[in-house]
Amino acid sequence: MLSFLLCIIALIVGYVLYGAFVDKVFGSDPKRPTPAVEKADGVDFIPMPTWKVFMIQFLNIAGTGPIFGAIMGAKFGPASYLWIVLGCIFAGAVHDYLTGMLSIRHGGAGLPELVGNYLGSGTKKVMLVFSLLLLLLVGTVFVYSPALILGDMAGDGSRSAIMLWVAVVFVYYIIATLLPIDKIIGRIYPLFAAALLFMAAALMICLFVKWPAIPEIWDGLQNRGPSIGLNGQSIFPCLFITIACGAISGFHATQSPLMARCIKNEKLGRPVFYGAMITEGLVALIWAAVASYFFFDGGAAEVGSDLTAAAPTVVTKVSRSWLGILGGVLAILGVVAAPITSGDTAFRSARLIVADFLKFDQKPIRNRLVIAVPLFIAASALLWFNVANANGFNIIWRYFGWANQTLAVFSLWTATVYLVKAKKGAWYLISLLPAAFMTSVCLTFICVDKTGFGLNHSLIPWLGVGTFVISLVLFFIWQRKVCK
Repeated sequence: MLSFLLCIIALIVGYVLYGAFVDKVFGSDPKRPTPAVEKADGVDFIPMPTWKVFMIQFLNIAGTGPIFGAIMGAKFGPASYLWIVLGCIFAGAVHDYLTGMLSIRHGGAGLPELVGNYLGSGTKKVMLVFSLLLLLLVGTVFVYSPALILGDMAGDGSRSAIMLWVAVVFVYYIIATLLPIDKIIGRIYPLFAAALLFMAAALMICLFVKWPAIPEIWDGLQNRGPSIGLNGQSIFPCLFITIACGAISGFHATQSPLMARCIKNEKLGRPVFYGAMITEGLVALIWAAVASYFFFDGGAAEVGSDLTAAAPTVVTKVSRSWLGILGGVLAILGVVAAPITSGDTAFRSARLIVADFLKFDQKPIRNRLVIAVPLFIAASALLWFNVANANGFNIIWRYFGWANQTLAVFSLWTATVYLVKAKKGAWYLISLLPAAFMTSVCLTFICVDKTGFGLNHSLIPWLGVGTFVISLVLFFIWQRKVCK
């Protein structure tokens, strides 16, 4: 528990010190008008109060990632704590802040537009397709996972009951995607965010009261998963793919532009973008500690479960056992709200990305329908695959995890090129190092994982170090040419 406490302090200090440093490097300017003011259209560009923008950003980026990902990642042991803390402070929050601020500086542009500006038009087209595929995967995953939890809450986990909840969630997505951002998202998201934060705070208090004997960082960073069924997975690169949203997530780069269109002052970028990621890291850290108790210190038996329990089961069992009926319902509602709200903003982001690419005004409802209808038809096809195949959800989730982190790679390289061209001196290192590291993680994972090329795991050190070094060498060759 001392490791857990120290990690919480580290995240808070990271926001105060490193967050301020990153903001200074970028050079936020409170006098520059933001897109929310300059391009207000009553649909997507709407100035909103800072507290509301923060709560929406936090809920948009959260999803089930900092909960389910942290629970699965905790099986690796206390190494998960270090990845959440270091990933959040030096990679994830930097990633979210820079993509959000770049969007503000470019009129609220989406990720493909930003990538095109700094990595070229060819990369922009690749990123357009890649982003849309990822967002459709997110929308599909975040239709099915909350439906499973809602079915369990209602006491009916039958296939027909789950499909009914799937239909309800999907209809909501359609409505929320088409309406102006302040009509549903701006009104109910802060309440859902409060429920998610309540859940995290309540569980943290329970942890401090129980003070379980969970593994500490100084007990060793070896993979502890084999003892609880986590076989054939190495900490590098699997841990860094498993815990995504709680440390760094490319999906966030598609969400930050939504709030970049609602921020009234550039100085608010640090609390909204950097701060929301640190808050998500805190949620992930709490669930990682809860999961450590569940898997390594008798927590599973205490809540009436077993070590083979899947992440959704861990959530429901722990919430009901620790927080009682009312607290458990509020906690589980927070977990349900997180994926639902991330799912609808995924579709909204997809609509805006296509609209930006086609230069298609989204103020008329007719224009929104022209883009949204094909997106929902494509999502329905993915959803059908998910339901029709017994292992469909797991297949989609695995590819989502890799695609999610790969998107973060593109975002970090975009930010690095911006910092170089903006003549920020050697401070481009704040995004260069995480960019090179995540490039190494993603390439190594797709090479050795069974969902990719399935190469021998003995190649992991060579692939990891080699990719990291080569990406840095190529960058410095490019930089030398640009800065002549």
